[in-house]
Amino acid sequence: MSNQSVAIIQKDITDQVNGKLGELQQEGLVIPQNYNASNSLKSAFFKLQEVKDKSGRPALEVCSRDSIANALLDMTVQGLSPAKTQCYFVVYGSQLQMLRSYFGTQSVLKRLSGVKDIWANVIYQDDVFDYENYHGRERLISHKTAFENRDKEILGAYAIVQTADDEEILTVMTKKELETSWGQSKTSQTVHKKFPQEMAKRTVINRAAKAFINTSDDSDLLIESINNSTENEYENERKDITPEENIQQEIAQNANQEVLDVKPTKQQLEPIEHVQDAQVIAEYEQQELLKNDEGPGF
Repeated sequence: MSNQSVAIIQKDITDQVNGKLGELQQEGLVIPQNYNASNSLKSAFFKLQEVKDKSGRPALEVCSRDSIANALLDMTVQGLSPAKTQCYFVVYGSQLQMLRSYFGTQSVLKRLSGVKDIWANVIYQDDVFDYENYHGRERLISHKTAFENRDKEILGAYAIVQTADDEEILTVMTKKELETSWGQSKTSQTVHKKFPQEMAKRTVINRAAKAFINTSDDSDLLIESINNSTENEYENERKDITPEENIQQEIAQNANQEVLDVKPTKQQLEPIEHVQDAQVIAEYEQQELLKNDEGPGF
């Protein structure tokens, strides 16, 4: 594809996305004050020129313009930037989909009025981890670890959501629960074996976060967009195993999406990406997706 053709596509789609974004802002969508949508769109198109499908064909050639526009709209509605490794793009057939990184999920969650911060840690063999059930809610008492423990077996992970009232809500997962969640993945398990610490963190942090997504009283437009990009993780049918709940089946509704028409869903938030080196794992995951021709589910 020539530079001139790319420039024409970029202008057409950017104008389309900016126009729809303006309409959504009139309907009540609030964009973060420090977020520059135009710069993020330019960064996204720069990244898109590097994205290819499993056959090596450029995304801008094989993906429909409608799907490209929708992916970019979801990115801007959530205030994400590819330059900050907050999201990346993957080709599924003729559809372009935007996937949030762990950093992107953190950024989005902090936009919710009830969330002040969210973080996660891994529990290693020989760590001293102590928590309690306080009035029906888990609460961290202490976690003592040592540098050398990081090379030992992973026993579990936990995440803490700090609310606007400075309450710290704990979510804990054992190693077995983590592996059960990973077992639902439709991609190769290689990424979990290669980056077990990071995958453990991203799994538990998203499980902790999911309750805040659909119970938030923030803008429905933002929640819809968050759920939209969460749905991009799945193809057809998937199972989500949550220790406190019965096994449920949820159907991802990715097909037949009208251009720039963000549909509300009730999808639960699932892991997307958490990394020490976000770019390395993002690229690794995309390679795994292309090899397996499947959407991520971890």
